[in-house]
Amino acid sequence: MQFPHIDPVFFRIGHLEFRWYGLMYILGFIAAYFIVRRAANRRGLALTQDDVADVIFSLAIGVILGGRLGYILFYNLSYYLSHPLKLFAVWEGGMSFHGGLLGVILAGAYVARQKKIGFPLLADICAPAAPVGLGLGRLGNFINGELYGRVTDVPWGIIFPGGGGVPRHPSQLYEAVLEGPVLFLILMVVGRRERPAGVVFWTFIAFYGLFRFLVEFFREPDAQLGLLAGPFSMGQLLSFPMFLLGLVMAVLVSRRKVGP
Repeated sequence: MQFPHIDPVFFRIGHLEFRWYGLMYILGFIAAYFIVRRAANRRGLALTQDDVADVIFSLAIGVILGGRLGYILFYNLSYYLSHPLKLFAVWEGGMSFHGGLLGVILAGAYVARQKKIGFPLLADICAPAAPVGLGLGRLGNFINGELYGRVTDVPWGIIFPGGGGVPRHPSQLYEAVLEGPVLFLILMVVGRRERPAGVVFWTFIAFYGLFRFLVEFFREPDAQLGLLAGPFSMGQLLSFPMFLLGLVMAVLVSRRKVGP
């Protein structure tokens, strides 16, 4: 089937453009505020509305700066060295989850210290917000017609603009479902019982790594990188260690006594 024509710009005022991709980030941060606030109340944390807003703002800075720097370093350093002004064109895409994760962890460690909250506990109450943002972000990728999948003959294959005129896996939608509602449901199930601080966070790390590793088999490798180690892409080389680390840490942390 043909890719449905969706204008990546949903609103214009003169030369000012508002893009769906950016809107997805905004919606993700708004949802994160309410998810974190609810989780903090359920855990009995003395966080005011302003405290939660500070947490979300800090994490937003971490994910944007880390995501952009991660993409530049991991995926396309030579291009950005040649086009330095493109460093700031985040509305055109070009964000790395793995870089964003490192940025969020650093920002989370900072804000946890400022608010005098244990980092594992803060990570647990923030982790369920991540799948919402991830799912929305993948929808933004689909609207942009970017990060499409490999050539396929499955009935739901889509001919993307710039995809060579052949049907491809809508891998953005695969990721949107797995990294979004499926991962969110897993974290909700894990978080229903009182567990040692850090279990929910490490569960997120493990399952994101697993889902991303699997979907990468259907996603077209980045043109500037291709496959780096046999059949594996950069995304897989970054995600599989996440899966192993998350799995091991979730098991180890779950053996501790319940508490922050």
